[in-house]
Amino acid sequence: MTYGGYGEPEIPDDLFECALSLRNNIIGLTTQGGSEAEYKLARKRLMEDPQSKRLLPDFVRFSNDAASVQSSLSTVASGSGSWAKRRGHVTVSFVPLLNFLETGGGAADATITDGLDIYDAPAVQAVWAKALERRAMDPDGAVTAASTLLEEVCKHIIEDSGAEWEAKWNLPKLYSEAAKHLKLAPSQHQEEVFKTILGNCQSVVRSIGSLRNNGGDAHAGGRSRVSFKPRHAALTVNLSGSMALFLIETWHARLEEKWINDH
Repeated sequence: MTYGGYGEPEIPDDLFECALSLRNNIIGLTTQGGSEAEYKLARKRLMEDPQSKRLLPDFVRFSNDAASVQSSLSTVASGSGSWAKRRGHVTVSFVPLLNFLETGGGAADATITDGLDIYDAPAVQAVWAKALERRAMDPDGAVTAASTLLEEVCKHIIEDSGAEWEAKWNLPKLYSEAAKHLKLAPSQHQEEVFKTILGNCQSVVRSIGSLRNNGGDAHAGGRSRVSFKPRHAALTVNLSGSMALFLIETWHARLEEKWINDH
């Protein structure tokens, strides 16, 4: 099957093939070649898929036509050898999307993404997309984004609870305060099994914060800096996403309980 109407270029229905076609077409556009009609159709196809849209390079997401994408790419390099640099930039920028689509994406990624989308907090969705995008090509950046995701969720929940957070609070402190409002602090439970599970949640959050400090790209690490591999970044991002989703789902559950009690 193809995407497009009568007389229009044929665009693959398969998202991976569509993304590959779009990338190659944009490379053509960097040398004044390529097809604007194919660009628009392939871009539309990928923009309609929420997962693909988040991983599309910014110069595609914010460029509706060939002229716009050419203008955006012109800022990458100019002068002698600029076309080669632009083509290289396009190739590298498409790696996260192509890797994601080639492996069929991840069920956990989709579940977490859908759950985070329910929470009205654009900053949360943005940093989650950044964490997903950086896992393979920028592990250090992915670890930093994973920590930032939890910070954002905790800050939003504290604010939505009517409380305030302080700029000096680190991730464990932010989580501790958010957990109190959500009744997730181990001390708020009597059952040993819940105290153990919630205590382990605290440990996970604390560890993610420590990873960011020791090896993420948020701080200079000196000689003791840890260099992460993609598998380390994937584990950290997945844990962070799962914890963020758990906090948001708990927040919604508390709101439902309050509504029921009030009525």
